Amino acid sequence: MKSFSAFFLLLLLTACTSGPKLDTSHPSANFDSRTQFVVVHYTSASLERSLALLTHGEVSAHYLIGDGPATVYKLVDESQRAWHAGESEWDGRTWLNSSSIGIEIVNPGYRDTPTGRLWYPYSEAQIQSLIALLKDIVKRNKIEPRHVIGHSDIAPMRKLDPGPLFPWKRLAQEGLGIWPDEQQVAQRQSQMMGVVPSATWFQQQLALLGYATPQTGEWDIASRHVLAAFQMHYRPQKFDGEPDLQSAAILQVLNLRH
Repeated sequence: MKSFSAFFLLLLLTACTSGPKLDTSHPSANFDSRTQFVVVHYTSASLERSLALLTHGEVSAHYLIGDGPATVYKLVDESQRAWHAGESEWDGRTWLNSSSIGIEIVNPGYRDTPTGRLWYPYSEAQIQSLIALLKDIVKRNKIEPRHVIGHSDIAPMRKLDPGPLFPWKRLAQEGLGIWPDEQQVAQRQSQMMGVVPSATWFQQQLALLGYATPQTGEWDIASRHVLAAFQMHYRPQKFDGEPDLQSAAILQVLNLRH
């Protein structure tokens, strides 16, 4: 009797753990990847420290690109959520941890000196590794070029990475981002006749591009941070958060692309 009870219990456990029988003969054609964005970061730390923080700390990323050599470390499977974006927003989507792949690059970021802030460049090997990795990710997940973005783009009040020395133009030339045509920018700028658009115009155009921008009609602190993030991405030689003709022209050209 005892052996029969044990056998019956085993059958019940097997039935519970095996799950229902699924019919997979009617797959839907209406779906896309859960991954909609790729977010690029710098670590502000050495390789050893970065690995420790990203594997045993409170933050994580799907990939880490080292320095000398530019080894690509896979830290979190793409099917899982990594904790790299924090409070964030892009193109109307919030909390991008759930819909993005995070790539960290070993880079100190910057240091402040008596003569100003100095930013650290990325190595050629790091950029080549990043391009190869991004091409694979973007192709598999069918990610739009304009959704390859930086941490500062999705969290402009908190973050500056990947910084003004990050080669966004080069990535765009590889199909891994967008970049304004310089001749079109010059043409648009001349058409403005020296009149800088209003705060309302800038806020609307920045939001159209994807930035989470207050729609206050005033140059509040948040709006200036968003503008500075945009400038650092698309005009890194000057990203002071001040509205000007060139920034307006770049915005117009970019928004005509989509």
